[in-house]
Amino acid sequence: MKPLPGQFQLGGLTIGPGSPPVIVAEISGNHNGSLDRALRIVDAIAEAGAHAVKLQTYTASTMTLPLKEREFFVSDPKNPWTGRSLFDLYEEAHTPWEWHAALFERCRHHGLLGFSSPFDATAVAFLQELDVPCFKIASFEVVDLPLIRRAAATGKPLVISTGMATEIEIAEAVDAARRAGCADLVLLKCTSTYPADPCNSNLSMIQQMAARFGCPVGLSDHTLGIGVAIAATALGACMIEKHVTLRRKDGGVDSAFSLEPEELAQLVSETARAWQAMGEVHYGPTEDEVPSLQYRRSLYVVQDVEQGAILDSQNVRAIRPGLGLPPKHLEAVIGRPAKRRILRGTPLSWDLIG
Repeated sequence: MKPLPGQFQLGGLTIGPGSPPVIVAEISGNHNGSLDRALRIVDAIAEAGAHAVKLQTYTASTMTLPLKEREFFVSDPKNPWTGRSLFDLYEEAHTPWEWHAALFERCRHHGLLGFSSPFDATAVAFLQELDVPCFKIASFEVVDLPLIRRAAATGKPLVISTGMATEIEIAEAVDAARRAGCADLVLLKCTSTYPADPCNSNLSMIQQMAARFGCPVGLSDHTLGIGVAIAATALGACMIEKHVTLRRKDGGVDSAFSLEPEELAQLVSETARAWQAMGEVHYGPTEDEVPSLQYRRSLYVVQDVEQGAILDSQNVRAIRPGLGLPPKHLEAVIGRPAKRRILRGTPLSWDLIG
């Protein structure tokens, strides 16, 4: 089937208006240094019914310098990673490149879309060799226009997160992607705090961003729970990305704001329900409601009425079911004579009234 305007196909999934949101499960550093655990997370994601798995492709050395002072050390007490150097944090959280092939193979085994966020040109080249179906540009890299151009030049679709980005920065990223050859683009509304406060989600921007930048818009969600993601679905989000772990109690750099498999399954089912509920503009009964019309109130004769007797508020009332005249005609009926004898429990109709 030909995609609707604004839609595109990605690995068998339809992205964009008129289609339910694609649920992307982010493993990030929740593998806790174990390939077996990472593979089990993929298995759990598949069982939960999500559509895609996302990795992150970097090394500590491609991200930062091995320094432990000044700006290379996290000292903000509000930051969940305070007391860690950037290098040590990325060393712990990174997904070894030699794991990628096995993880993507496990995704294919389950029918999941598997892709990743490259953080430099070498990661783009590596992922291209693995024939990933698309690239995700992380929020912190949205200002790295050379990286965006390098990923876009592959001709593969791009998903770009926009946490912290100004309107100008998003416009520059979109322009860089399109000029470099990206035809299919998704932007993700994102709040780059961990965990994020729902008050900072500003989901109203989803529809505004779609109109402003002319592409489908989804949500990269770091809030706790699934409420924000469901709300985003009702606002037209084409993609929902959430971090996933086996159990938060297992620890790990991202565990505190990650979903467990049962919660992911709930996210899948409830976002699908929210999308179905959006429906269309429709007045009047739906097809399934038509049988219920008979249980509306209508005008009934509630006392036996002899021929010629006057209908009044004692012998005519609005009751259920709905086989008589609509209640709006009550004033027009009162004071008029009965054409014939009417038994109690008869739905009132014009042919009974003189």
